[in-house]
Order: sequence, then structure tokens, then C-alpha cells
Amino acid sequence: MKVAVIYGGVSSEREVSLKSGASMVKNLDRNKYEVIDFKIDEMTDVFKLNDMDIDMALIGLHGKFGEDGSIQSILEAMGIKYCGCDPLTSGILMDKNFTKIISRQNNVLTADWLTVKSIEDIDYKAIDDMGYPVFIKPNSGGSSVATFFIKSKEDVENAVKEGLKYDEIVMIEKYIKGVEHTSFILNGEVFPTLRITSDNEFFDYEAKYSTTKGAEEIVVKLPEDLDKRLKEYSEKCWKAFNCKGYVRADYIITDEDDIYLLELNTLPGMTETSLIPKSARARGFDYSELLDKLIEYSL
Repeated sequence: MKVAVIYGGVSSEREVSLKSGASMVKNLDRNKYEVIDFKIDEMTDVFKLNDMDIDMALIGLHGKFGEDGSIQSILEAMGIKYCGCDPLTSGILMDKNFTKIISRQNNVLTADWLTVKSIEDIDYKAIDDMGYPVFIKPNSGGSSVATFFIKSKEDVENAVKEGLKYDEIVMIEKYIKGVEHTSFILNGEVFPTLRITSDNEFFDYEAKYSTTKGAEEIVVKLPEDLDKRLKEYSEKCWKAFNCKGYVRADYIITDEDDIYLLELNTLPGMTETSLIPKSARARGFDYSELLDKLIEYSL
């Protein structure tokens, strides 16, 4: 089978994508696949795939022109099968605002929030009512790029300005005190949960991708009731958003055992320090076997 690994891209998360793609290329079983190392430097590069007779595309892109449904639409137009969610689901889940609206409609708990499109849009009273501290971040960003932990009114404007450099919409979200957990869902099956702790104030870019200052990510066995509720949330999200292939759902669990959905990632990181390979190993799949499953479920 001829498998193209598409990575690189044009988003603010390109550096992470380069690492995800390299890991995928390295771990695909050469006894099963003819591997095409396909790095994208410009959006138009993807059209070169049309002449390569590809059987399957593994998408290692992150951020815009990766997770937003754009490249999925192009691959569908070219008749190329790919791993992961379809264009509509990808586009909705790339948008944190839409994700939170639909999650609440499906009785999945998520922190209060508001969105702004300009400095003039900032409603300081609404933020006061929500309560500091807050997170300020691009509405469609990822990998914690341009994400700020804001404790006072004086720092809001600058954080919004920085966020607007990366996106047309910036989200201001209430901080929920707790511990981050992540849930990997493959073809509708919820895999072992990982707990994420970091010396950094929150799970930022450095904590996610540094090999020396990274977070501690361990597979955990939650109390039975808590584990059941988290799995129900993940299954509910999978169905509500019509997910396909695989997604990663990120949560905060509070001291009171409330579970808050942070976001769903349709093309989660696949680097050497990423969460999904760790969860898969806890279920007994090594990286190569995980890629086999992704391809199998996408045929």
C-alpha cells in the first residue's frame, strides 16, 4: 500500500508538525507500506499528490490548513483516502467557540467563555463577572501557541493583541483549577487516560514539546465513577461531532471531581513526547501498530 505522510504546513504549529511527520515516517512498517515522505512548504504543494497514485494519506499537519478541514476537502476532491475526521467535523472542532457551544448542548461540561474580534470588543465587566484568572488564546489555535494565563485586567489588552496576530477571533476563557487529563479515542473506542502535570504554570508549549522541561504524562487508573463519567464524555463527544479515525479529548478534573472539556484535537500530536502513542502503548500497541490501526480504520 502506498502511504503518504503529509506534514510541515503553513501554520504557527509547523515546527511541531515537522516532528510528528518525521515520527510517522520513521515508524511506518516498510514491509507493509511504500512510504512517501511528503513535506508541505506551501499550500499548493498538496496538489502534487494527484499524480502519485496514493492509496492512503496520514496527515501529520497541525493548525490551519491541517486541522481546519481544508486539506481534507482537497484530498476528497482528488479521491485520496485519509486518516481522521472529515472536513466538516475538522472545521467545527478547530473552532474552540463552536466546540464549546455544541458540547454544552450535549451536556458536556466546559468552562465559561467569551470571544472578541478586536480590542474594542473586550467586555471587561463580563470578564469581571466570569472572574480572574482567565486564559486568552486564539480561537482556532493549538499547541498552546499565543496562549496567556491572565490574572488581572491590566494584562488583558496585550494578550488579546497577541492572539489577534494568529487568528481573527480570540477566546477569553475562565480558568478552572484542576489537573489536566487526556483521552485518546480510536475508531470510537476510548483508550487509557493520561494525567498531565507540569512544573510550568499551565500545560504550555514548552511543557508539551520539550524533552528536558516537559510535563509528566502518566497513564492513570481513575476511581471507577470518575473513569466512567470521563469515558461517557469522550463517547458522547465522538458521536456528537461525528468523529472518524481518531481524536484526542482534553479535560480538566477538579478537586471536586468535576470534569471540564477543554477541546478536541482531530490531528493530535504524534511526536516522540506526544500523548497518543503513550496511551496506545498502555493498551498494548507500539507506534507502528498504532499507525496500522489508523490506516485499517480509514480504508
